[in-house]
Amino acid sequence: MTYSFLQHYWWFLVSLLGALLVFLMFVQGANSLIRSLGRTPEGIRLVLNSTGRKWEFTFTTLVTFGGAFFASFPLFYSTSFGGAYWLWMIILFSFVLQAVSYEFQNKLGNLLGPKTFQWCLIANGIIGPLLLGGAVATFFNGSNFVVEHSNLLDMQGPVISHWANASHGLDALLDPWNLVFALAVFFLARILGILYVINNIDDEDIRSRASVRLVGTTIVFLILFLTFLVRTLLKDGYAYDPASGVVSMESMKYLHNLLTMWPLLLLFLAGVVLLLYAIGRTVKSQTYTKGIWPAGFGVVLVVLVLLLCAGWNNTAFYPSNADLQSSLTIQNACSSEFTLRTMAYVSLLIPFVLAYIVYAWRKIDAKKITKQEIEHDEAY
Repeated sequence: MTYSFLQHYWWFLVSLLGALLVFLMFVQGANSLIRSLGRTPEGIRLVLNSTGRKWEFTFTTLVTFGGAFFASFPLFYSTSFGGAYWLWMIILFSFVLQAVSYEFQNKLGNLLGPKTFQWCLIANGIIGPLLLGGAVATFFNGSNFVVEHSNLLDMQGPVISHWANASHGLDALLDPWNLVFALAVFFLARILGILYVINNIDDEDIRSRASVRLVGTTIVFLILFLTFLVRTLLKDGYAYDPASGVVSMESMKYLHNLLTMWPLLLLFLAGVVLLLYAIGRTVKSQTYTKGIWPAGFGVVLVVLVLLLCAGWNNTAFYPSNADLQSSLTIQNACSSEFTLRTMAYVSLLIPFVLAYIVYAWRKIDAKKITKQEIEHDEAY
């Protein structure tokens, strides 16, 4: 395993975690629609208890994603999480608020009432996907930071990187293209949430309302995502010369990445087909309820390919709009070879962890959630 192989290997693992996180945001997508899908108090509790079975998977994946990024690409972690801290703090706060809301909404002594915590879950369902989507969009559109390695010699303030303005990450939401992608991720989370509810809840009223909302949500998502995708493939990208370490602008860089790494293009197209198949069959057939699975696999493939195109093939995965040469690549932002190699051995345990997750998921979903379960068993 060469140093270059380890760098690409860990970018793949980080990208895979990011793709899984986007899929697992069906929890946020469904929560953003609890009043639209549930309508009645019983229906709302059905939706909340359905997502309540899975919110820990999303939260754990978010933490693991951040931890893997920190360990393998510490300069990105210190630059983004240290400089754009308002953006990340709001994201983390919304997820912490989600955990609290699930546990306390129906507890005895809840002075705020269950509706207060339900609105907090709706807020997380909106804020989480939007801000995470905006953060990921900066991988293609750049952020405002400066990296100065010479600062390590400054005993008064040995800080390598700093944000170039006082917004500390919130300026990402001022870029209209970041907003387009953020909204696309938000509506994608809603699509996944609707498909998950159809699969997980045994209630015809909720399923019928979910199928109707699936059509409109998909149309908006496709418009936003295709607009962002076409613009990204045709715009100038951030190329990195490994010999000189110089970052420069290259015409249609991300399109070239897809064509050069053509297996990724095939995976991308397969992911799109799986997602559209899941949506189309769910809308067409009233008895088909397993759309979350082909859609989930499709979303993982599409997001994985997008993130790999942002970092592989000598591309700056975290471009700087304030100083082009401060842009981060998998070569200049990664940990030492010893660290990456040691973690690579530990990563061999990942298949066992995934096997446990699959086992736990199947046990949790051994039967679909019903109104009788909400009324008579322990529930949120």
